Amino acid sequence: SLPKIVGSIEGCDQAADIQTGEANQGFYQQAPGNGGGGNTLCTGGTSDSNFEPIPHDHSLCERITINVSGLRFETQLRTLKQFPDTLLGDARRRIRYYDPLRNEYFFDRNRPSFDAILYYYQSGGRLRRPVSVPLDVFAEEIKFYELGEGAFNKFREDEGFIKEEERPLPANEFQRKMWLLFEYPESSQAARVVAIISVVVILLSIVIFCLETLPEFKHYRMFAVAGNKTRVVEDEVPKLTEPFFLIETCCIVWFTFELAVRFSACPCKFAFFKDVMNSIDLIAIIPYFITLGKQ
Repeated sequence: SLPKIVGSIEGCDQAADIQTGEANQGFYQQAPGNGGGGNTLCTGGTSDSNFEPIPHDHSLCERITINVSGLRFETQLRTLKQFPDTLLGDARRRIRYYDPLRNEYFFDRNRPSFDAILYYYQSGGRLRRPVSVPLDVFAEEIKFYELGEGAFNKFREDEGFIKEEERPLPANEFQRKMWLLFEYPESSQAARVVAIISVVVILLSIVIFCLETLPEFKHYRMFAVAGNKTRVVEDEVPKLTEPFFLIETCCIVWFTFELAVRFSACPCKFAFFKDVMNSIDLIAIIPYFITLGKQ
């Protein structure tokens, strides 16, 4: 009669831990005969010693619980470790929010946002804002969980924000501070003060220019001509002691100083003069020095 094959529990466990093959899995065969002889291990042509268990890190399969304002989420540790530079992916940063009594991580944050935050880890980097969460709230959650600049920029692009161009900055620290101070008013409070001063000086120079064109503020010279006549000619060169000229001098000094500082601190001198506004600033102050040379 045909031999009867009986699968052993130990044999099944061993086969599951090794791998599924075509005919290489071992089984136990009960020897026929009275008295029921012992079980004999039979293989499909391969010795049992040739099988090596597949290495597996069971610690990454560990499940952790995350409590977000009373709503609990469960995920595997390996899911979070896909992004080790984030708050949840870095055990050293994440441990600050661990509750040993409940064996969970607690975050007093926006609950609807965390659905999208957790899906970011599960999907390998896809980030979508829930429709019920405002833009500013979700942006704060991205920053809190430290998903990174790349994820934040991708979120802004998906929401339709215009991507800001990268600003080239000087390598020298002092030049960088001067460049930000005079070129980017939003960079600091001191830069805003410099911008306000520039606007005031520009308005003052415009007012002075307009007042100088009025007849009552003009200066004339009289010349004797043939036939016992006198010729009146407008004096184009003002005196150094005139109030208008002194105010204009102060304005030109500021414009020249500002232009010189921005030129010396700019990261690219060629790009500085390619800017139309800088060329206009330079052309605007040249007539003053020409007038000054006629004195």
